[in-house]
Amino acid sequence: MKKLFLFAAGVLALCWPQLGRAQVKNEGLANQIIAARQKNAALMKQYSWNSRIEILDNGAVKDIRIDQVMYGPDGQLQRTTLNDQPAAMPHGFLRRRIAEKEKEKMEKYLKGLNALLDQYTLPTAGQIINFISTATISAPDANGMLTITGNNVIKPGDTMTMTIYAPTRQPRSMSFMTFFESDAVNVSATFKTLNNGLNYMAFGEAEVTMKNLSLQVQNYDYINQNQ
Repeated sequence: MKKLFLFAAGVLALCWPQLGRAQVKNEGLANQIIAARQKNAALMKQYSWNSRIEILDNGAVKDIRIDQVMYGPDGQLQRTTLNDQPAAMPHGFLRRRIAEKEKEKMEKYLKGLNALLDQYTLPTAGQIINFISTATISAPDANGMLTITGNNVIKPGDTMTMTIYAPTRQPRSMSFMTFFESDAVNVSATFKTLNNGLNYMAFGEAEVTMKNLSLQVQNYDYINQNQ
């Protein structure tokens, strides 16, 4: 179940390669967003936090997992399970309700969906530049928020919207609609910022309406391991 939401961790810890020198529309804004994410990724590696993941079927919670998350010496995310309990079934949603063959089918579906959702974190400099250069960008509102909206970002017919706090170039929210195996998938995420400037995804949700499936993730209790 956690495979679908590994994209959330990607949002928190993107590493961007060096930008090319070709001049593109809104390149300055793209560079600033990339720099802010690089700085945030370095700061994030000092922290551990808790991540709560829920699977909902027809609106009812079927499985709950709580992990402690932190970066290891190799720079990769490490997850330690603190709690893994089914909310409605003795042996868990994916372990009991679905027959073995159906379980394998669902796990394959979630793996493929996760691979698609990963692309919407825009994990390369080229992807963030492409998105910014073709998006519609509003002027900052009274609260200093830039709204960036684009379509055909990864797949034909998709849409994506990000709100960025103009002074810091950090995200406050993100949403997108895309398609996977003919299913419409709607994803939304909200971000918070600690007093020291660390920006993180506080809550995210992915909904596959045709399958009555929803996955939710909440990140909380960020602790600086260097203090």
